[in-house]
Amino acid sequence: MLILVRHGECVSNVNRQLLGRAESPLTSEGVRQMKALRPYIGPVATLTSSPLERAVESAEILCAGVGIEIDPRWIEVDYGDFDLVSLKDLPLDVIRRSASDPNFEFNGGESWCDVRERVERACVELFAREGERARSASADVVVVSHVTPIKAAVAWATGVASDVLLRLHLSNGSLTRISWRSDRPYLLSFNERPCQRRLG
Repeated sequence: MLILVRHGECVSNVNRQLLGRAESPLTSEGVRQMKALRPYIGPVATLTSSPLERAVESAEILCAGVGIEIDPRWIEVDYGDFDLVSLKDLPLDVIRRSASDPNFEFNGGESWCDVRERVERACVELFAREGERARSASADVVVVSHVTPIKAAVAWATGVASDVLLRLHLSNGSLTRISWRSDRPYLLSFNERPCQRRLG
């Protein structure tokens, strides 16, 4: 099985900033989220991470002692000039266009479709390289990444158009599971939050 994990909560998430390629460390809640996910991860065949610090740190906490393979294709979308801009300060036209057009390219950055293209290449490679090994070993392939790449992987697994990236919400510290079938991927779950903090 392919298990996609969104990194734990980080400082920029708390500050409600648009966060792409910039670095932002995990909060104590982000660390807690990753520790709480450990029981939901079985034996690990391979562990891959985005190169960004918040993803690597999450992977280290989640699968302590397992070697991490860094794959830049799993990095977050490049927001260009808008990286680290507060969500309340985003220009209205950027909000509207990025929420309606998957081909909209952030100034100096990339589009949702750009992310899907690179993530699909990574997924196809994993499906070919790791799928059979993971099935035979009864072990999981774990990838720690970000909102946009994980949603792009869901689009790949389900074969739907890229505008689905605009219609999905993905939480920090969540799990998305894609099964390895003999001829195609199969989405088992999306945005599982087994370690959600209970309120009240």
